[in-house]
Amino acid sequence: MTGFRIGFVAWALLSASLFAGRGPIAAIGQTGTPPAPGTPASYVGSSACARCHAPIYDRWKQTRMANVVRDPKEHPDAIIPDFSQPNPLVTFRKDQIAFVYGSKWKQRYFTKVGDDYFPLGAQWDVTHRQWRPYNVAMGTDWWTAFYPPENSGRPTGPTCDGCHSVNYNVKTRTVTEWNVGCEKCHGPGSDHVARPARDTIVNPSRLDPIGAVNVCLQCHSQGRPLVNPVEGRYYDWPVGFRVGLNLRDFWQLEEFKPGETTFTHFPDGTAHKNRMQGNDFTQSVMYTHGVTCSSCHDVHGTRNNADLVKPVSAVCLTCHGPRSPNGPHTATIEQHTHHRAGSTGSECVSCHMPAIEQTIGDVMVRSHTFRFIPPSMTESSRIPNPCTSCHKDKSNAWATAALRSWPEFSPWRVGL
Repeated sequence: MTGFRIGFVAWALLSASLFAGRGPIAAIGQTGTPPAPGTPASYVGSSACARCHAPIYDRWKQTRMANVVRDPKEHPDAIIPDFSQPNPLVTFRKDQIAFVYGSKWKQRYFTKVGDDYFPLGAQWDVTHRQWRPYNVAMGTDWWTAFYPPENSGRPTGPTCDGCHSVNYNVKTRTVTEWNVGCEKCHGPGSDHVARPARDTIVNPSRLDPIGAVNVCLQCHSQGRPLVNPVEGRYYDWPVGFRVGLNLRDFWQLEEFKPGETTFTHFPDGTAHKNRMQGNDFTQSVMYTHGVTCSSCHDVHGTRNNADLVKPVSAVCLTCHGPRSPNGPHTATIEQHTHHRAGSTGSECVSCHMPAIEQTIGDVMVRSHTFRFIPPSMTESSRIPNPCTSCHKDKSNAWATAALRSWPEFSPWRVGL
């Protein structure tokens, strides 16, 4: 392929240097005594962690990570829309739903046929409270070339379930547990249950920055496995990877061609669809300086949106602030943003993490490159910029002129 792997190149090179000579974590047997060399640890499920880590477990149980997919027979409240109201898009019955997927932006529905699950043809737009069709069009995502166009021929095992479960087995099509459980991020836990110690479990906070980010990147990125097909099917997640191994040996990030808008990327390499936070982040200056996902997010759960470690108005100011060597290099935040303190326009994420990546319909999530996208990029490449995305009644020319009047910034830079 001729496209550049922006982000992937840096990710691969840094991973190679940091992981050189490193193998999987050492295994200690379930009996509490060291097993024969090479005996792997096994998965035990998140409930085994609750005995010693009850406060963290209780927080995690309330997160969306712990409730990505739910069985409506066990959790009748999981289904958001009212199925008693007819809709032409809804061609399935409530009792055909084996799994409900999602609850924040969208909700999708899977039915079970044999030992596989399949997506049904309608999804619920949570924001607008309306039904929308659900089918990945042929020629969009790379894997559509290997499956029929109908949802009934597209099992979720290869396309979804590896990220929505722990220890998905491609041969038996079974899991240790559904949802993003403890062992998805900490690796198999039997050794740690038998002998609780730092060296019997992976703690992402003690990994180097590349390894720590890869814990999240295994699912929060668009890419494809290095080996495909697997057991006769094409997978859209890193089959065989577990925390403690090197993700680069299993997964490659999606390529993009500079100057071309694709299914996954804007022309500058910024993602334009959801679940690509990793593709974005590996391009960022933050990534090259060792910032990790957990610098801003706590996946065990917080009271803040997106499980941020602090409210959105404060999390960036942990490292950035007036006269900070990390910037902004102004006396006040208002002098940097040119927006009133406490306003939406004065929040760091409004300009550096614009909501331009589609999750459903016109509902967008935030980019993670942390680059400011100038209005000129909208003119030349159709990449939405944060100025006119907020000031919808204004033009790109107006936004460029306003930026050039701000004395803190080079007039040559804002026009780029």
